[in-house]
Amino acid sequence: MDLEPLIRFRRDIHSHPELARQEIRTTAAVADMLTSAGLEPRIFPSGTGLVCDIQGTDGPTVGLRADMDALPILDAKDVPYRSQNVGVCHACGHDVHTTILVGAALELAKRRHSLPGRVRLVFQPAEESSFSGSLDMIAGGAIDGVDVMYALHCDPSRRLGEVGVRTGAITSAQDHIVVRLRGKGGHSARPHLATNPINVLASVIARLPEIVNQALEPDQGVLIGFGMMQAGEAPNAIPASAHAGGTVRIPNAERWEEIPSIVQKALGELIEPFGIEWELDYNRVCPAVVNDAVAAKILYHSALTVCGEENVREAPQSLGGEDFAWYLRQVPGALFRLGVTPPDATVQMDLHSAAFDVDERAIEVGVKMFVEVAHNALQAY
Repeated sequence: MDLEPLIRFRRDIHSHPELARQEIRTTAAVADMLTSAGLEPRIFPSGTGLVCDIQGTDGPTVGLRADMDALPILDAKDVPYRSQNVGVCHACGHDVHTTILVGAALELAKRRHSLPGRVRLVFQPAEESSFSGSLDMIAGGAIDGVDVMYALHCDPSRRLGEVGVRTGAITSAQDHIVVRLRGKGGHSARPHLATNPINVLASVIARLPEIVNQALEPDQGVLIGFGMMQAGEAPNAIPASAHAGGTVRIPNAERWEEIPSIVQKALGELIEPFGIEWELDYNRVCPAVVNDAVAAKILYHSALTVCGEENVREAPQSLGGEDFAWYLRQVPGALFRLGVTPPDATVQMDLHSAAFDVDERAIEVGVKMFVEVAHNALQAY
């Protein structure tokens, strides 16, 4: 495998990152690479997202998916391929996912006539969006006729050449919440004449996780964390309103449906004694990715072939969300973790970090994994 063209491609899209549903340049770049290999990609009408079939003989259809969007994060790396789009960065490795699927497409295209079935390439926008791009792809027919589906995700906790696999839930469900409070504003010198929503919001942020988890079994707890709050503009004034936004992460796939009502009830217990108006905006983002047992077994044996037994480990369930889950509600499939940290690294960069980067040799490992998985799944289904 000639890795250099793929590294150039990865660096090009890394230096031109695009936010969710703005991935027009990235989509076009992918389409150009596939077309150059004699394939016929179909770009979605929005200009973001595409699908492409590699047709072999009659047989099952195996789907391979990559996400393409970046994050609204300033790129802090001092590298030649640093983001040229200020404030936008591929800090989650989606540029690597996209490059790996392009590389797999080029390899599979060379042997298309010997494939015992069809491989469906799915390049998805808006994985990082609250309004999942996977649902757009599904609605557009991206997985029509697909028998099994696979995806990968960069894993900075694993070294180059290592792969993490798992049967069952490998991610957690993820929801977004915004708690809005409306009190009575006034002068900070006369708090008795006002109802300060900031005080109530502080109580919500501090105590909501505890109250929600008290309503659940100890082994079915959820993680609630707030990453945004806004209230007032002047230090000597009590504002009339305040709000905070955060995420709810739910490891137990079976409890996902119940959590909104539990959060709503907990907020009522917290806020109503203060006599302040409130509302909850609760947005379902994605369920947990639950790896099918048969699909995961194929993944495991593929990893043994590509990486060797010493480099294949069981992946723990992550509290992170991943909208690949929506595909797996339609067809069986599995997601695996790809090690991207250099073997000699002394500092591990986490996902969503402004300094996140990968050992680009992981691209070759990912390509080989996708190709091996595709061949094995085509023979099994």
